[in-house]
Amino acid sequence: MVYTPRSARRGALFAGSVAVLGLLTACGNGQTVHSSPPVTSSGTAAPATGDSSAPAPSDTATASSPVPSAPTGAPSTAPTRATATSGGGTTAAASTRCHTSELRASVGRNDPGAGQENFPVVLTNTSGRTCTVRGFPGAAFVNASGGQLGPNPGRESGSSTTVTLKPGQSAWAGLTFSNPGVSGAKTAKPAALLITPPDERDHLKVTWTGGEVPVSGNSSAVFLTVFSPGTAP
Repeated sequence: MVYTPRSARRGALFAGSVAVLGLLTACGNGQTVHSSPPVTSSGTAAPATGDSSAPAPSDTATASSPVPSAPTGAPSTAPTRATATSGGGTTAAASTRCHTSELRASVGRNDPGAGQENFPVVLTNTSGRTCTVRGFPGAAFVNASGGQLGPNPGRESGSSTTVTLKPGQSAWAGLTFSNPGVSGAKTAKPAALLITPPDERDHLKVTWTGGEVPVSGNSSAVFLTVFSPGTAP
């Protein structure tokens, strides 16, 4: 057995204690120091796309981060709940409006009278939801190559009302003009009538079978009325 002096043993014990203390201190620091800086939110959010495969928002987002919003002007096809007004009634949200893609257009039979030609312009709800139309349609006669014939139709005076269309229901607006044989206006035979639903930009194309229409000269104006429920007066 090798004899170790007491002073040497004390030195060894002291060195070992320092080593253990150093190890414990390193472990404590390791629990509070990250190996990389924490991820932070940039404070911006991309528009919602509805893509279910998109990753969920980061848990690091703060309450001040803006809420993602749907793209501006994107059409809504889902039914919208009516909201109560202060007077106890209800107001439908703007998204209840019928969009062009949800409608079918047609032109009814002429109902002439007193030197006037009168055609009902009909919009039918082909979607699976209830939607509304209100006001005047847009309309333009065009030739086979798509060129417009005559000026844009005018608007007859009348009060607009909101027409609610359940799936399959229709609304009509009148398209009228003086009989060219009576007025002496210059005429053309359109290939189609372009119809734009109220507050929409896209149009629907209907083959025109109503014969000659006035495009210039005396009493050449064509007029439109507001939408009413149904398919004809």
